[in-house]
This record gives sequence, C-alpha cells and structure tokens, in this order.
Amino acid sequence: MSVQLRVVLDQASQVVDADQARAALSLAAGLVAAAPRGCGVSALVPRGAEVTLTGVEDVRTLSLGRAELAATWQMGIAPGIGGGLIHAPSLMAPLVRHDRTHDNHQITVTLWDLHAWESPGSLPKKQIAWQRAMLKRAVKHADAVVVPSHAMGQRLGEIARLGDRIRVVAGAAPDGFRLPQDADRRREELQIPQRYVVLTGTADSLIAGFRAAARADVDVVVLDVGEGAEPALADAAAAAGLSEGRAHIRGLLDDTDRAAVLGAAAAFVASSQQAAWPWRAVEAMALAVPVVAVDSGVHRDVIADGGAVVDAADLDDALVDALGAGEKRLRVLASDRARAFSWASSAERLWALHAEL
Repeated sequence: MSVQLRVVLDQASQVVDADQARAALSLAAGLVAAAPRGCGVSALVPRGAEVTLTGVEDVRTLSLGRAELAATWQMGIAPGIGGGLIHAPSLMAPLVRHDRTHDNHQITVTLWDLHAWESPGSLPKKQIAWQRAMLKRAVKHADAVVVPSHAMGQRLGEIARLGDRIRVVAGAAPDGFRLPQDADRRREELQIPQRYVVLTGTADSLIAGFRAAARADVDVVVLDVGEGAEPALADAAAAAGLSEGRAHIRGLLDDTDRAAVLGAAAAFVASSQQAAWPWRAVEAMALAVPVVAVDSGVHRDVIADGGAVVDAADLDDALVDALGAGEKRLRVLASDRARAFSWASSAERLWALHAEL
C-alpha cells in the first residue's frame, strides 16, 4: 500500500479566499506530479465539494460543510479524519493530538499572511478570532507550520512559540498564467486606459503609490479593492495629486482578466509592507512587468533583485525610472526572478518536509 499525503481542499465547495483556493489546487497538482515512488496524493474535502484533479488517488468527503468544519476544528473536534500524513494549504486543518513517532501521523499547515496579528483592522472580528485560535492549535499540535518567506517565518516566530517547526515553502503564480490572446478586448470591457501602472496595497500604503503615479504623470489601476472602498480610494488619489479619472479602482478579477491587466501595465507598484505573500508582485514578475516595491522583509525575500525595492520616500523616483531608462532592465530582472517560483518546486519541498518529519 502506498504512502498517502492527504491534502485538505477546504475551498473546493466554497471559495473564501481566491488566491489561497488557487494555491491549494495548484499545490495539490504539483504534489501529484512530484510524488516519490510508492507515494500518492489524496484529498480531504467538505460535504458538497467536487474534486476533479487528475492523479488524486482518493477523495474523502467529510460529513460537514466548510463552515461547520471551521467551527468544529477550531474547537479541536475532528472525528472521522483518521491518521497518516495530512497537509493543509491554510490554517484550516484537523489540528488534534496525534502520535508522529509511533503511528507516523503528521499534520502540517500553511500560513500565507499575518494580517490577523499585524493589521487586524483589515479583517472581520470573527475571522481574526478564528485565525488566532487556529494558530494556537497549531502551536499545540502541528508538526510544522509552513510560511512562504523567511521574513514571515521570523515574524511568526515572534508571535508564536513554534521553534524549529517553522518551515519556508514559497508560493508561485497560477499555472499557465500568461497574457491572453483576447487581452485587448478584456481590458476594453474592464475600461482600462491605454497607459497605466498597476498598484496594490492597503488603504494607507496606496497613498504613496498615488503620489508616485501623479509625479510620473501616469494613470493608475488599483486591483483587489474590497466592496465599498472605491469612493475613499478615489478621494485619496485626488488628494495625492491624481486628477479626476486617472485612478481606476477595480475589485477581484479572475486569472485571465488579471493577466490581461497586469501584462499590459507599464509597471507594477507594490506599496504594502505587510507580512504576507505578495501574490500580485509574483504574477507581475511572471509576465515580465517592471516591478517597484516599498522596502519590506517580504519584498526583499521574494522580489529580491527581480525589481526595484526602495524606501517609501524613494518610490517616486523609482517609478519614474521604471517607466523610462530602467524599463528594459527591470523587465529582464522580473522575468529572471519569476523562474525561482513554481508549484512544482513548492511541491517537491513539501514532500521533502514530510519525509524529514
């Protein structure tokens, strides 16, 4: 009988975080492709979920839906899960007492950001409480907690007593993430201007990006904006010097639309300094878009020499350079750096982690 690594695909029935849902499926596919001889991949899913990933040997559908599982697992109630090797691509995991030494039971979880600890105002109170409770359970019962960057690992070590159980396994852009053939049509439907930079960040950090775009005299497309936040951001852009109509605020886009917008951007600006995996920056590098990022531990880890990582005070000059003399150089650097990230390599590292445990 083969050794099975069971992956928790909690969002197979209900997507609550699109980036993490995509990451879970991409990682599961990578684990299938990278499975060592005598090993296989199975899935644990909530009631009502459907999983069609090629190569997954078994799908165990649990008796509860996702919301019910989140509540019961938070309380440490996880009947019917069984043992063996379990990996959760998020904190959504059956974190209960188990015997790794004698029964070879392992539970590992992934933490993609530290918003619940560093910027609690950005999340609903219920979500903050759940994440903090699940990290406490991970401290007690997880054999390893995976984070996507060393800077995040260092910060997590300050928040929770995990010792050497913190491991780093990076994320990646979605498999096949590329500029679509109908990119022009998609941008037209989304009412995207001809020349623009893409900006991401928090409500506070975006202000520096607006100022930089105003100085560079270029339109801004802001991605991943939450519902209801557009008026305040439009006002902030105007206050930063962007004239009316030059700030284009957009919410969550699907992969293809997002690739169409990112791929045609004159530059990508990451303004946030939060301890979180920079999904859009990695996607921008995969499309060879010049990247300018405000200095942070995560950006130094992930973007590294794939873009211009600068102090917030230097963002204006860095963007002007990225749109002019530095454009070609930054495109090459972004493309080169993007090759460091793939779900195949992430899966190989995760298999190695479980072998080590």
